[in-house]
Amino acid sequence: MSFTLKKREILRSKKEIKELFENGSSFFLYPFKVYAQPNPNADTNRILFSVSKRNFKRAVDRNLIRRRMREAYRLNKNVLRSSEKDSLSLSIALVYISKFKLSYTDIENKLKQVFHRLNKTEYCN
Repeated sequence: MSFTLKKREILRSKKEIKELFENGSSFFLYPFKVYAQPNPNADTNRILFSVSKRNFKRAVDRNLIRRRMREAYRLNKNVLRSSEKDSLSLSIALVYISKFKLSYTDIENKLKQVFHRLNKTEYCN
């Protein structure tokens, strides 16, 4: 089991990001707004981390939250992988919407809940 976060696992394509926000399903689980969509073209789950500049004016704060989100994802992505059926890969966007900086443990626990909810959701193509 690899606890790495490779560059190919990060969602970077503007076209894919636009399609995810327009056509993907979404749900809210404080402090995250989660967008998800099946991605048949990718061989692995791809994820996007976003923190609003409106809520955190200083880049230092945004970067801190993004680092915490990435680390929590890196260590717990196997929870999301374990339930993939027929090697279905997802494009996921995690948007941090809280106005407060949460601790790493809070972010990690909420991210685990997000993964369990994504595992329960069935994506049909």
